[in-house]
Amino acid sequence: MIKEFLMKQMLKKQGVPEDQIDMVLTLVNKNPELFAKIAKEIQQKMSEGKDQMAASMEVMTKYKDEIQQVMAK
Repeated sequence: MIKEFLMKQMLKKQGVPEDQIDMVLTLVNKNPELFAKIAKEIQQKMSEGKDQMAASMEVMTKYKDEIQQVMAK
């Protein structure tokens, strides 16, 4: 619960609209292992020198099918 609150606050600071924040939190709660793996890979790519946006796009594209499956549940 605290983790969800902190994530929500972080997304608000980044300017993410409230309805999208709720959608992201729902997806993360449905499959936290997938999103933990995605976050870890994004951090790894950033440590290799990529900026956050490029790293995020690359990793999210890689896991596109799995994300769509979570969204369909």
